[in-house]
Amino acid sequence: MTSPIRAVLFDLDGTLLDSAPDLVAALNHVRKTVSLPPLEVAEMSTFVSHGAVGLLSAGMPVTDAGTFEFWRIQFLDYYADNSYCDSSLYEGVPEVIDFMNESGIAWGIVTNKIEALTLPILEASHLNETISCIVCGDTLKKSKPDPAPVILACDMLDVLPENTLFVGDDSRDLAAGKAAGTRTASIHYGYGSSDLDEQLVAGSFQIYHASELISVMRNG
Repeated sequence: MTSPIRAVLFDLDGTLLDSAPDLVAALNHVRKTVSLPPLEVAEMSTFVSHGAVGLLSAGMPVTDAGTFEFWRIQFLDYYADNSYCDSSLYEGVPEVIDFMNESGIAWGIVTNKIEALTLPILEASHLNETISCIVCGDTLKKSKPDPAPVILACDMLDVLPENTLFVGDDSRDLAAGKAAGTRTASIHYGYGSSDLDEQLVAGSFQIYHASELISVMRNG
């Protein structure tokens, strides 16, 4: 018999939050400093799950390590001040959060984004109002796909991994959840869906709209 779902852990970018507009805006800010034209969000959204380094690698010319690091700092400084201008929760996410709160299902976030960037976004989006735990990319020395952040989050929620659902749009999310012993849900509307590992996806719930998570939680 399948264990009931008592807690849900989410990745942030590409799972709960459509952050591509603000992340690509930070990239375009750096491009502007070297007189390059802006890039479209749709063109660059697939690189969002790889963070500042991934976006800069895809959206800036090849350069030396020192210049790249200067661009990375420019990117992060701009993004820190503009991280929730055009970002928004995905359609259906507020209803999912309401369902969890009404059903007594604890929930949290496990993200590779550093705490200094994560907490202001959670406050601006009001996700911090009912969240039970937050594990960021710099909370531990290891980050996803290592299972350690997921195991820590389960401990913080006082829920066994087998009673926990880990939800994410990237193979690193699914790998971390499976290695930690949680059940997993594969997000197909997020940024990393085109690069998802088929074996990891095969053993996960398939989610094409956030609201579908409600029936997963109900029926487990």
